Amino acid sequence: MSQLPDPNPNADASPLGRASSYRDTYDASLLYPMSRQPKRDEIGLSGELPFMGCDLWTAYELSWLTPRGKPQVALLNLTVPCESPAIVESKSFKLYLNSFNMSRYESSDAVRELLVGDLSAAFGVRVGVKLVPPELFDAQPIHELSGRNLDRLDIECDRYTPAPELLSANHDELPVEETLTSHLLKSNCLVTGQPDWGSVQISYSGAQIDEAGLLRYLVSFRQHNEFHEQCVERIYMDIWQRCRPTTLQVYARYTRRGGLDINPWRTSHPAAPPVNVRTARQ
Repeated sequence: MSQLPDPNPNADASPLGRASSYRDTYDASLLYPMSRQPKRDEIGLSGELPFMGCDLWTAYELSWLTPRGKPQVALLNLTVPCESPAIVESKSFKLYLNSFNMSRYESSDAVRELLVGDLSAAFGVRVGVKLVPPELFDAQPIHELSGRNLDRLDIECDRYTPAPELLSANHDELPVEETLTSHLLKSNCLVTGQPDWGSVQISYSGAQIDEAGLLRYLVSFRQHNEFHEQCVERIYMDIWQRCRPTTLQVYARYTRRGGLDINPWRTSHPAAPPVNVRTARQ
């Protein structure tokens, strides 16, 4: 396992958006950790987090060689606790995975053990790693997020940077428990400005959230530049502070880019994480 850099708060120094030479032999130093804290500072998070959760990654481009030189492939499912001090910049993750392409390993278990060690060191916390072999590819399901679809609403939208003031809840009526979804979440990469497309699920109990305002708020991310994990934490905190639910979960499924999808989930209370099932757009 190669020495990994300390988390860097500076996205501009990452390999994202830069010309890169692709290495096809194993090199863990390609991983580029970035501290979560600077973006959390922006939304007033310091000290103990007011939520729990994880980031569910899927990598579709993982391959290596057997000792006899025969290529192997697998899907990689990664679970990163939100308490990790760092995220890993996605292009560096792709470059790291490409470095396995011409490296030889005794078994898929050996590859998995290497991934666990390298990625746990990069994220700064023990991560979950699962390899899905080709014989199980056909069993991988596709399923849309459950809940009432906000996109049915005929609304006028004129805000395209995050506008938490659009959020409200009716505290004069009886509390509700419901799940709402939208496919209209879009933000942009913090470094390159490339579009990130996502679907989002919001489950809560408490005062009923105004659906039109919530949908307009989600649309307001359309020209916002932030990584997936940061957008979901911003959405969570805005709803938590503006609508004051009793419980809250926010889960987003983002379409893949560079052979990776990143799907953050945040919850106010202990709960089993979502099963990492891709949507049709992924």
